[in-house]
Amino acid sequence: MKKSPLVILFLTVLLDLIGFGIVLPLLPTYAKQLGASPFMIGLIAAIYSTMQFIFSPIWGKLSDKIGRRPVMLSSIFLAALSYLFFSQAATIPLLILARSLSGIGSANIAAAQAAITDVTDSKSRSGAMAMLGAAFGIGFIIGPLIGGVLMTNFGISMVGLFAAVLNFLNFLLALFFLSETNVHAEGFFSLFKKDPETATHADTSFLASLGRKSSAYADKVRDAFSSRPVALLMIINLIYSLAIVNMQVAAILLWSDIYHATEQQVGYLFAYVGFITVIVQGVMLPKMSKKYGEHKLMVVGHLASFIGVFFVPFVPVNSLFTVGLGILLFFAIGTSLVHPLNISMISLYSYKQKQGQIMGFAQSVNALARILGPFSGSILYGMDHRFPYYLAGALTVVGTLISMALFKYEIEAFEPTAETAE
Repeated sequence: MKKSPLVILFLTVLLDLIGFGIVLPLLPTYAKQLGASPFMIGLIAAIYSTMQFIFSPIWGKLSDKIGRRPVMLSSIFLAALSYLFFSQAATIPLLILARSLSGIGSANIAAAQAAITDVTDSKSRSGAMAMLGAAFGIGFIIGPLIGGVLMTNFGISMVGLFAAVLNFLNFLLALFFLSETNVHAEGFFSLFKKDPETATHADTSFLASLGRKSSAYADKVRDAFSSRPVALLMIINLIYSLAIVNMQVAAILLWSDIYHATEQQVGYLFAYVGFITVIVQGVMLPKMSKKYGEHKLMVVGHLASFIGVFFVPFVPVNSLFTVGLGILLFFAIGTSLVHPLNISMISLYSYKQKQGQIMGFAQSVNALARILGPFSGSILYGMDHRFPYYLAGALTVVGTLISMALFKYEIEAFEPTAETAE
């Protein structure tokens, strides 16, 4: 396994996520200060994931065509510009524009994951994906702390400027140290070459193919669901992500309304989860995946997640930082296992020549869950504060059953270039 590309990929993703974590917790309050209605605040929160949903497959497919490096550079630069817009966003339309650009730029995670598949083998891939997941955990620990300090002492403009500078540094890091990992990439000018597969069209350039509507997207769906295990993993990706986002949105309301936790205490809870995530994904998962295998750990992750989401509202009122931390321990372990293992197994079961495209579709599925999750969590919480956790628990049970069904599909039986379909 090549070490250098993984280190640079880890650092670029980490810096990107720290910038994301700096801004994210401040968005609802700042939007409200600008006069946004509750619906508009929800729209501002959802536009980021919506852009990820749309552009993840595009970035992924582009990385298959022109290479991982140019896609990473372009998207990081766009993210930096988005935070500059954010620093000057004194109106709601500008704030929406800034978050839209940020969502487009951050959709590059599909290209980063595809780059990891380029430089790892089947035995080391889960560990590499876990390392990427650890970057998420670190970013969500450090980012909100920095954002809170900057907002309190310097205001929202400095928050945006700091995140922009961080991303420009990220761009320079990738520019000088990130090498191309896709040996089959054809380069930028291949975008304008005729594609034999689309020769029946008047305009056969790759850029034109991106504009084709339903049939093109249907092809992406067919490729992603071209084998039974990939299809099952995509379903797990959707329902598990929906369960987790649904729980996370409702948890903030629950801890504030029922347990009377302050914003600072809520921050401590999220930092606690993030810390465990870093330990599990960055240290334990690479060793556990080699010893026990992806299939068993996927089931264990779902079972731990069930405990970590279903029992959250049943913690005694005065025990949030005792019993509650125990429940969140299961939550952190579960998410630390399921998310990286899901992506790793999708890559292992999918076609080598379409890794970026399939990874991009997986990120779109994940983004769709992040769009739907806040709505389900808030609506169900309004009906009864326990309902979001009932739904999350039920979804993790379904995910457990699907994970168990994956045992009959041996990874070794799915060669990367095999046209496997069931």
